[in-house]
Amino acid sequence: MAASRFVARRTLFVIFALGAIGLLTASARAQPSAAEQAAEGRIVVIGEGRVSATPDYAEINGGVTTRGKTVKEASDANSKLMAAVTATLQDAGIVAKDIQTSRFSIQPIYTPADPHNEAKLVGYSVSNQVDVKIHDIGKAGDILDRLITAGVTNVGNIQFLHSDPSKLLDQAREAAVADARRKAEIYAKAAGIKLGRAIWITEEPAFAPPVPMMRMMTAAPAAAPVPVSVGEDSLQVRITVGFATAN
Repeated sequence: MAASRFVARRTLFVIFALGAIGLLTASARAQPSAAEQAAEGRIVVIGEGRVSATPDYAEINGGVTTRGKTVKEASDANSKLMAAVTATLQDAGIVAKDIQTSRFSIQPIYTPADPHNEAKLVGYSVSNQVDVKIHDIGKAGDILDRLITAGVTNVGNIQFLHSDPSKLLDQAREAAVADARRKAEIYAKAAGIKLGRAIWITEEPAFAPPVPMMRMMTAAPAAAPVPVSVGEDSLQVRITVGFATAN
């Protein structure tokens, strides 16, 4: 009697297990693969959307490099110059939160080594670089002049940026979808079929990089204001869309 119950339970367990496997298989079949999804879209096209916009703020990197026989001597000279640079920026309307130290370094200075003599320590170099955000982009040239006059020894790239690039990209996305549907409708009409809804959309990662205005330059008194041209940036989105066909 016990043996028959064991067999019955075992049979039920096997039936239950097979039923579970069947459910899993059915569930797996209900989830189409990427290839099946691509096949479902009878018309597959690439859509492109582009938006042009003028940058609304700029970033400038600049700073001072000083030398001295000791770390204190080089550091004190650097601090004095940087205080003047910071004061100049604030006088130009740049608030403290828009001035950020990007690099500070202390490097030893050695005499050149040769086969007969070892390199000797002769001093130290201290460099302090800051990133400056300029919200009034029209003042970029004037601020460059002020920095150079204040004693900045080097100025890095000027970048023109957008405060809300996601909003611009969303406009480009809408244009890309419209472009994809326009192309799909042309294909459908030419093939004599009716275009259905979009089944899937994939987007290629793309974004217009910040535009550098000028390379590193050494400081020198300027006879005329530094010319700065902002221009426009082009933000582009590229998508691939699969459309179904309708009966």
